[in-house]
Amino acid sequence: MKSQKKIGYFYAIGAFTFWGLVPIYFKAVSFVPAFEVLANRIVWSVVFLAFLLIITKQYKYLKNIFQTPKQLKMLLLSSLLVTTNWLIFIIAINTNQLTQASFGYFVNPLVSMFLAFLFLKEKLNKVQSFAVLLAFTAVLYQIFTLKSFPFIALALAFSFAFYGLVRKKINLVAMPGLFIETLLISPVAFFYMLYLDATKVSHLHLSLDHSTLLLILAGFITVVPLAWFNAAATKIPYSTLGFIQYIGPTLSFLLALFLYHEPFDIHKFISFFIIWVALFIFSINSFYNSKK
Repeated sequence: MKSQKKIGYFYAIGAFTFWGLVPIYFKAVSFVPAFEVLANRIVWSVVFLAFLLIITKQYKYLKNIFQTPKQLKMLLLSSLLVTTNWLIFIIAINTNQLTQASFGYFVNPLVSMFLAFLFLKEKLNKVQSFAVLLAFTAVLYQIFTLKSFPFIALALAFSFAFYGLVRKKINLVAMPGLFIETLLISPVAFFYMLYLDATKVSHLHLSLDHSTLLLILAGFITVVPLAWFNAAATKIPYSTLGFIQYIGPTLSFLLALFLYHEPFDIHKFISFFIIWVALFIFSINSFYNSKK
């Protein structure tokens, strides 16, 4: 049991570290328009996920899903949400707004908790309510001091929070669910790629040049951390997994500051600090409740 936990921690740290460093990939492919990167990410994710489902024998879950129209409709909705989230993240990297993206993923757990309160009737205790209020304060502080609406951050936080809400309603295993989500939207992505090829502006070539290999890699960088996350979720407590998830936005935040040298003034620091305090309060409260 202890050895399984150690393996679980290894997979969890690996998954969130991977997600935290994934902006490096999107920076490397930033010479490709965002919609083309998204289309390739969808199509190559279908290919890699199909391979992984065969290897792990999780393809057996697919038949029941395809025979349940209600689940398919919900998966179409979650597909649109995750695709929107991917697109906004790619745009954030291409427009040098990784700081805003990391802010969004710091806010995300608190948004998810608030949505659970609104739509799932999950009760918030006083500590959790205070943490949500702090997150709201941090967003308002950015709006009034930076005189700009943090669209990237909030769009990422809410799209992923609503995605999580829909997936919770469907209650499916992660990889088969993501396979069908990407499969449902893949015809649009595939025909868009054909259009780009027909108009001679595609960056995907049969010669397997630099741009082609990078675009194919989009499927790999989507599937691998998800597989590791799945492996971790079955081996360690979910509350512990909640703590480890902050590795991702923390690494992205550090990349934005020290590798890409994005501007970070005192007002941004204060808004981040408020969020960090909110997350600390929220995490300690969640850990205490899980222990109790």
